[in-house]
Amino acid sequence: MLKLICWVVVIIGFAIAGLLALRALDLRADAMAQRTLLAMQPKTPQGFSADLVAGLPDVAQRYFLHSIAPGAPLLTVARIDMDGDFSLGTTANDPYLAMNATQVLAAPHGFVWSAALRSDEMRLAGSDAYLEGKSWTRFWLSGTVPVARDGGNSDHARAAFGRFVAEAVFWTPAALLPGPDILWEATGDNAARVTLSRGDLQQSVDLIIDENGAVTKVSFDRWSDANPEKTYRLQRFGGHLSEYRTFQGFNLPTRIEAGNLFGTADYFPFFRAHVSAIDFPSARP
Repeated sequence: MLKLICWVVVIIGFAIAGLLALRALDLRADAMAQRTLLAMQPKTPQGFSADLVAGLPDVAQRYFLHSIAPGAPLLTVARIDMDGDFSLGTTANDPYLAMNATQVLAAPHGFVWSAALRSDEMRLAGSDAYLEGKSWTRFWLSGTVPVARDGGNSDHARAAFGRFVAEAVFWTPAALLPGPDILWEATGDNAARVTLSRGDLQQSVDLIIDENGAVTKVSFDRWSDANPEKTYRLQRFGGHLSEYRTFQGFNLPTRIEAGNLFGTADYFPFFRAHVSAIDFPSARP
């Protein structure tokens, strides 16, 4: 019996050591991806001028003229600190968890969202990420038990690509200035659509602006399995933006709520964030 107990203790010890090692590898992968994305910041960015967007539809010009101050360096990589609420459910009856997160966003290359979620009974921490075609979701309970591990396939990558293209609209507008892989079109007096292409992936995002040019709503058809069938398909996703502040010459929203099935009776804003800081760090030589 003593020998059996010893073997059980050894096995448990190896299992715990393996989980801790896996957690360390996850953290290392997140940190490496963040460094890779931060290094994509333009080293000698030009300053913004209205001439750069003069050929765009009027609504798109108004968006850029509101989002970027004249002369502001056209930095495309941002680090965003946020807190707020996050729900793992799909309806208003599902509880929210308190959220603290940091995101590195570098369209069209990718993003890393590192988050800690908590309630009185539970602690979750992990990341969502995409880097040049590869994506992952990795979350841990109390830092020791893996409870969500997804990615490594084209469906997950397509869904992640849609997410960060939409977020670039309101957090890194310089990344969406006119270029060979970016198409802007007017869809109304105060509505526009931007389409970003990267390799085999393409994502269109619709935005509504107010009279000043500030984006108040974003929505897009996202490749998602957030449905009862858990089947990947195109579903409307979107949210509301407000409380604009200026960061290094960029006028950006700091209050965001978003969720699946935007614009329908089943819309539920599972993500409600308040941004405390946005930084556009200089690229290292």
